[in-house]
Amino acid sequence: MPLKGKVYLVGAGPGDPSLITLRGMSCLQKADVVVYDRLVDRRLLLEANDCAEQVYVGKGLGEKAMEQGEINQFLIDRALDGGMVVRLKGGDPFVFGRGGEEAQALAEAGVPFEIVPGITSAIAAPAYAGIPLTHRELASSFTVISGVEDPDKAELNVPWDVLAKSGGTLVVLMGWGTIDTITTVLTSHGMDPSTPAALIRWGTEPYQRTVTGTLVDIAKRGHEAGLGPPVVLVVGAVVDLRHQLRWFDDKPMFGKRVLVTRTRSQASMLSELLSHEGAEPIEVPAIEIAPLTDYSAVDQAISSLSDYDWAIFTSANGVRATFERMESLNLDSRAFGCTKVAAIGPATAEALALYGIRADCVPTQYVSEAVIDALALLGLRGERVLIPRANKGRVELVQGLENLGADVHDLSIYCTVVPEGSQKLAQELLKSGNIDVVTFTSSSTVTNLIHLLDGDHGMLRNALVACIGPITADTARRAGLHVDIVAQEYTVSGLVGAMVDFFTAKEVV
Repeated sequence: MPLKGKVYLVGAGPGDPSLITLRGMSCLQKADVVVYDRLVDRRLLLEANDCAEQVYVGKGLGEKAMEQGEINQFLIDRALDGGMVVRLKGGDPFVFGRGGEEAQALAEAGVPFEIVPGITSAIAAPAYAGIPLTHRELASSFTVISGVEDPDKAELNVPWDVLAKSGGTLVVLMGWGTIDTITTVLTSHGMDPSTPAALIRWGTEPYQRTVTGTLVDIAKRGHEAGLGPPVVLVVGAVVDLRHQLRWFDDKPMFGKRVLVTRTRSQASMLSELLSHEGAEPIEVPAIEIAPLTDYSAVDQAISSLSDYDWAIFTSANGVRATFERMESLNLDSRAFGCTKVAAIGPATAEALALYGIRADCVPTQYVSEAVIDALALLGLRGERVLIPRANKGRVELVQGLENLGADVHDLSIYCTVVPEGSQKLAQELLKSGNIDVVTFTSSSTVTNLIHLLDGDHGMLRNALVACIGPITADTARRAGLHVDIVAQEYTVSGLVGAMVDFFTAKEVV
């Protein structure tokens, strides 16, 4: 008999990937197979194990990747093969998601399963639109309704006549195709035509759209706004609270699509900060960290680390690469001995602190020139200085230290390369004209993105260019780009802050 695995029916939440539960995320990260729907945010799939099989089974208007019976059998087969299967479903698996049917099929096949609830769009989309479903003075109940059923058919499962007189808030999911009929049926059963109503498309996502009106005109307004599924319809007095409680789509960068060109391992912090300000981060790494082909020079330098007077780290990548190599040589932070350490910027200093090293020098400005100025005050003549960094570091740092009389060892400890697979995605995104801002966090990201675009920086003409600092901005200008935003604090948070200031000032004007 084959080994029996297990299926986890996991609610992915309403859209925003951060709204998945801790239990759901844990299952996703451990899964051997991930079976996902159309409404699952693709950013969640990045959390899956690199070796996990990912299978799309989404359904939409006029398209089905797989019939429901086939989905059920696929889950059974993969579990009987002994795998841990995550069935990732938009919202909650037991709210209009056919999760109950899938669980029944698993139970009948004798396959172990677990239900991991998720946040349904029925409550999340209104909340992100600033609409509370209940309010002590306006509504003491709410009803969630499937809009798939045709209200005109002879026998109805949904008691529209009762709902029209309930006095509570009505939330209709999957009702865009029948919205004209739904609103007409409600008014015909006695609901006041002037009852406030709202349509929320892609709730909780950075491209969420909300249209408000009344029961009698909300369908017309939605069509005029060009809405389409997925849409949540909310009907009730609580809709009028949106003008007071609106919070999500009022964020300074709401709806802005921002290209993130950092390495995959570093992109998450920038993406998280952008999402917090309402933007939609689009990650297309223009740079990737690669190992060296020959570590003999690195190993020799690290083995005699305590012979240097100073070690200067220019990035968190350099810190990680150094300590990874130290670990391979069975060394730890004690190898520094009395060697003093300098770090360009707080992120680099924080990376050092993780390995038990407190930087002796962190300049107030996070550029090579500032390190040179700071160390000049300490006196470097005759001092041996080690700089473990990328193979394409700026020459200004070495030249400046040598001018101070230092004996500088510029050590390439890792390589920066152009990632495979980024070129097609970068060109498609920028040719579409749907990117509002392109971010650059280093000179390498500038030159590499231009390389990905085959030198055609005209693809960037419709996007704003935001740089983490003046050196990166100068590189961008030399590449022929118009730089619109330059951070005053040369950090990722400083970059996001500069973008927020830019768009806030634009709104005021």
